[in-house]
Amino acid sequence: MLAWGSLTKTDVIGAIVVIALLSVVPFVGSRYIVGIMTVALCYAIWASSWDFMSGLTGRENFGHSLFIGTGAYTAGFLNVSFGLSPWWGFPAAAIIAVLFSLIIGIPTLRLRGPYFALAMLSGAVVMQKLSIIFSETTGGQDGLNGLSPMLRSQVSAYYFTLVALVVTVIVLKFIALSPWGTILRAIRGDEATCQAAGINVNFYKISALMISAAFAGFGGALYANYQLQVGPDLFDVALSINIIIMVYVGGMGSIYGAVGGALLLIGLTEGLRSFSEYRLWVYTLILILILFFIPNGVIAPAWVRVREWIIGRSAAFTRRASA
Repeated sequence: MLAWGSLTKTDVIGAIVVIALLSVVPFVGSRYIVGIMTVALCYAIWASSWDFMSGLTGRENFGHSLFIGTGAYTAGFLNVSFGLSPWWGFPAAAIIAVLFSLIIGIPTLRLRGPYFALAMLSGAVVMQKLSIIFSETTGGQDGLNGLSPMLRSQVSAYYFTLVALVVTVIVLKFIALSPWGTILRAIRGDEATCQAAGINVNFYKISALMISAAFAGFGGALYANYQLQVGPDLFDVALSINIIIMVYVGGMGSIYGAVGGALLLIGLTEGLRSFSEYRLWVYTLILILILFFIPNGVIAPAWVRVREWIIGRSAAFTRRASA
């Protein structure tokens, strides 16, 4: 796991450069590329929200799709069944996802061991089965279709999703670098010592899960309103596993690494389409090589090296100038 550290001017400049590059995608890419990138940005929101909880507290969540699917279906029901504007789905999705996090988190985060991870995994599986069983309400395997578009154009939807991702990363990183985040990191390092010091460990862990769930639910609503469809696949455990892989590939414990991992793997998936039926084999082989030879991830460690090089060069230049 990478240290959260603190933000530097180099980090801010790097973030601005990345945002600028993402901002020009609609001008240089086709409608297909814009669509893929919009979905990739949604995955980046999900990955960063997962990394916030697990990267800070060390309690890995194997059922993050529970919050994603809950948020997506909430937005779908409000729009399709009740005729509300898609914009109402965003706050509602976050609220309902937080409620689910409380239902599962309060009894399980108090326990040590894998109970939380297994409970989250089970919750996602149960919700997926329920969405199929109650097909008259949820649409079953076909899901809810015919959602109203939140924005009139694909480009507008892309930029809205990009802004949502930027806000997500800023908020999560700000919390992580605050004293509140410091306590969460301390809990990860030695929970027993924190309890002995009088820190309400359960409160902080549950709060971190609530924040993670809120952004995941928001991202689920965003995805649903872009795709104009909600299906039980959003509860699929495979989605949670994919998000976890994205975080590990990007660099766990950095948030921005999770974003980079999501964009990298979505881009890799599309880039391997030329391999047709061998695409999954090649994709799996690349993942194995990355996780085996670069266990700390690709994006975050690479940026740390670049940042150190830039700072070193800047310091050397300053010394020569003052000599």
